[in-house]
Amino acid sequence: MAKREYSFYPGCSSQKGASSSNYLVSVQTMCEELDIQLNEIPDWNCCSASIGYAGGGELPRLALSARNIALSEEHNPGQEIVATCAACWLATRETQERLQHDQGLLAETNTALAEAGLTLKNDAPIKHMAEVLIQDIGYDAIGAKVKKPLEGIKIAGYVGCQTNRPFGIAGESYENPKYLDKLVETLGADSIPDYEKKVQCCGGALAFSEPEKSQVMIKGIIEAAYDHGADMIVTPCPVCQMNVEVYQDQINATHGTKFKMPVVYYSTLMAVAYGRSAKDAALNGQVIPAKQLEALAGK
Repeated sequence: MAKREYSFYPGCSSQKGASSSNYLVSVQTMCEELDIQLNEIPDWNCCSASIGYAGGGELPRLALSARNIALSEEHNPGQEIVATCAACWLATRETQERLQHDQGLLAETNTALAEAGLTLKNDAPIKHMAEVLIQDIGYDAIGAKVKKPLEGIKIAGYVGCQTNRPFGIAGESYENPKYLDKLVETLGADSIPDYEKKVQCCGGALAFSEPEKSQVMIKGIIEAAYDHGADMIVTPCPVCQMNVEVYQDQINATHGTKFKMPVVYYSTLMAVAYGRSAKDAALNGQVIPAKQLEALAGK
């Protein structure tokens, strides 16, 4: 497979030492196996994510993502920009589209960026890593690398909100996206195509501001996975992964449930299926151990 190069925007949560740094480790392992080179954008900054909508104004919020795009254009010219975080991808895509359709706002943004010696061209395609896998690599090439099929493991594909709307993955249904199901099957595991909570919101930042409401939403996501006989949940979103995994003890205490459902990234599944170690797959970053994957990685 020929090497593919992308300009990489890790985002705050997925960077080294952050809450989803295990995501970064498993993505790097996956990319090694698929001959993908990620060229990190130098001096990247926060995309402003949810908090950017709460205050501070439109221009500062858009300028933060515009700065990342401009830095990518300067340091990684001609390369498509790839994010692994759903919120980072969403914020960057939104910024690009808004500024492409509003020349006045683009001019204001470039005035702000000029203070840092930057100019935004705004023509580099922006992709989620899931798009790279589906559109650029393809299921056949992904499957060709499998050394340890994930046989006998039943996995619920939880897409969440931000990789689904408003942009979504080209060719996928907003109501019932299938790409995680197809990926699970490509890796040799059993998917749950009729998992009805695959696009249910996990509550996002409500986990901090209104935890009771968020935990009711999370409870429904986990409960549906159990109802379908899932052994674990897979997701492409760091916020979804964190919320659905780390609050299970609190939900158990509140609702009398006994949840202990591992929630993993697609890149973790791929690293294990590609024959890499538990460390390379970042299984040591799980709060709830994915014991079936650990056992397979140890063989």
